[in-house]
Amino acid sequence: MGVCGCGKSTIGKSLASEYSIQLEDADDYHPKSNVDKMAKGIPLTDEDRAPWYALLRQRLIKANEDKAPVVLACSALKAIYREQMKFPDCRFAFVYLEGDYETLKSRLEERQDHFMPTSLLDSQLATLEFPTEAIVVNINLSVEDIVKAVKAEIVERY
Repeated sequence: MGVCGCGKSTIGKSLASEYSIQLEDADDYHPKSNVDKMAKGIPLTDEDRAPWYALLRQRLIKANEDKAPVVLACSALKAIYREQMKFPDCRFAFVYLEGDYETLKSRLEERQDHFMPTSLLDSQLATLEFPTEAIVVNINLSVEDIVKAVKAEIVERY
């Protein structure tokens, strides 16, 4: 979890590979109206996000029912969004990919073919509520070091 440009998809892909489980990218669940809005540089509202989080929750419930663990790359910027994804009898590990403004902005400016413009970074940072329940990892580490740190924390916590 984290703001745009923090590496959710990259780290999610590596973690999913490490655990031999499926990666789900929350961006793939956005309705076209949300993608169009973000592409125009318009931040999403809680109302825009509500149906999206409902879909994500259903996907996680299905994965749990199927006993098929999944890594979900998702912004989950507010505590209420993270709470909406939790449900009984399921273990969650939120991983917050934390980075400084300049690093995030630089990464966004380098991205190709993504609907999220750099201009939305400020609104995402303003929306972000620090996740006290999460494993926090600095994005300036290598992908390998981030994955190693996350795996160590998961073993310790779960």
